[in-house]
Amino acid sequence: MRTRLLAARSPLSEQRHGPTRREVLSLIAKGALASSILGPNVFGIGPGVQPAGQQAFPAEWELTDASLLEEIVSRAVLFFWNEASPRTGLVRDRALADGGPDPRRMASIAATGYGLAALCIAHQHRYIPSREIYVRVIETLNFLLNHAEQINGFFYHFLDIETGRRVGRCEVSPIDTAILLCGVLTARAYFQHPEIQQLASTIYRRMNWRWMLNGGTTFAKCWTPENQFAADRWDTYSELMMMYLLAVAAPLYNISPSSWDALGRPVRELDGGHTYISSDDPLFVHQYSQAWFDFRGRRDKYADYFENSATATYAHKQFCRKLTQRFPDYDDQTWGISASDSSRGYRVWGGLSDTGQFDGTVVPGATAGSIPFLPKDTISCLKNLYLKYGLQVWKRYGFVNAFNPLTGWIDPDVIGIDTGISMMMAENYRSGFIWQTFMRNPEAQRAMQLVGFQPSVQAVAIS
Repeated sequence: MRTRLLAARSPLSEQRHGPTRREVLSLIAKGALASSILGPNVFGIGPGVQPAGQQAFPAEWELTDASLLEEIVSRAVLFFWNEASPRTGLVRDRALADGGPDPRRMASIAATGYGLAALCIAHQHRYIPSREIYVRVIETLNFLLNHAEQINGFFYHFLDIETGRRVGRCEVSPIDTAILLCGVLTARAYFQHPEIQQLASTIYRRMNWRWMLNGGTTFAKCWTPENQFAADRWDTYSELMMMYLLAVAAPLYNISPSSWDALGRPVRELDGGHTYISSDDPLFVHQYSQAWFDFRGRRDKYADYFENSATATYAHKQFCRKLTQRFPDYDDQTWGISASDSSRGYRVWGGLSDTGQFDGTVVPGATAGSIPFLPKDTISCLKNLYLKYGLQVWKRYGFVNAFNPLTGWIDPDVIGIDTGISMMMAENYRSGFIWQTFMRNPEAQRAMQLVGFQPSVQAVAIS
C-alpha cells in the first residue's frame, strides 16, 4: 500500500519548525532537495530550511515497516532534544504533541533517562551534530550529579526542569531512578569520553541501594520527607527487574542476589494451556526493563522473560479483542491499552481485569513498547492507526499519547515515558542498538550471572 505519508505532514502543517534533519537527509538521498540549503539548525530546532516554491517531499511515500520505525524513532528523539532544558538536561514529563511552546516546568527523572538513550541514538544515526550531543550529555550528567535534588543517590520522581528541585510533595522513586540510571549507563557505554564515563560512574556509585531496602529483602515503594518509607514494597514481578539487577551488581551498597528470589511471580493461564508470569498490571510492566536488559535467549530458574513478555503481549491483544462488543474500535488492527491519559484524566489501566474503567481509549505506546515481542501484530496495528486516523493522532513528536475513536477525544500531549518506550523498542527491534550498547556495561552482564541467568532454548511462538 502506498500513501502520501510524508507529503501529508509536510512543513505546510509544521512550518513553525521546519522538517527534521532525517527528513532533509532522506530528501537529499532521493535528489529531491539540494544539500546547499542545509544549515546549523537542520534538525528542526530552529527556523525552517524550506526554500520558497520548492516541493518539500516526494509526491508519494511508501509506508513500509522500516519507514514507520524510522519515523517513530526520529520523532521521539526530536521530543527528547526539544523538550529537555539545554542547561540542565532534564526532560519534561509531558509536552504538546505538535511541539508548540509549552510553559510547563515539571520534568520526569525517568523521561530524562530515556532522553540520555535518545542522545545515543541521535549520535548513532547522525540526527544531531556530535559536538552538540556531547555538550548535552555532559551538561545532563553534571547537573544530575551536582545539582539535582536527591536523597542517598535516589531522585525525586518529578523535578523542576530548570532548578532541579522537587516538585510539590512527590516521592523519591527507586523505579524512576532506575530508569534514569539505565540511561546514564547507556551513555557511559556508548560515549568513549572520560568526563562522561566519570560522571556516569559516580552517579551509579553513590546510590545507596541498601537504604532503600529499609531493613527488608525487597525495596520500599518510595520515600518522602513527610512520611519516610512507604509500607508497600516492590516485591512482585513488574517493571522492577532492572532495579534489582542494577542493585545486585552496584559498585557500592550492592544488595544480595537473594532479593531476586524474594520476588513474587504470579502465574496466569491463557486459553490453550499457555502460562506466563504477570500480575494484573498495565502492559508497560513487561516492557520497561527489557528496553535495556537483553533477555533474548536467556532465562533464570523461573522464566524466559522475553518469551514471557511476548505471551503477555499476545494475551493483551486477545483481551482487547474481547472488549470489541462494548468498544467496537478494538479489533485485530486497533488495540493497545496501558497507563495513559484519557478524557477523564490520567488512568493506570491496561491490566486484564475488566474493572469498568475502560472506555475505548487506544494507547499507541502500549503497542509500540511491545514491538520486539510481537513484531508482526504490533507493527500492523501501528500502521493501521496511522493510515486510519492520520494527522488527527500523528503529530510533530509522532503518535499522541492516547485517543478515543468512539468519542473523538484526542490527547493534545505526549508523555515522555511512553514516547521513550516506543522509541527504545522500535530501535531495538530494527537494530538492537540499545540492547547492544547497554549490555556492554560489565555490571549488566555480572548482574544477570549473579541471579542465575543461563542460555535458554527458544520457546515455540504462540499463534
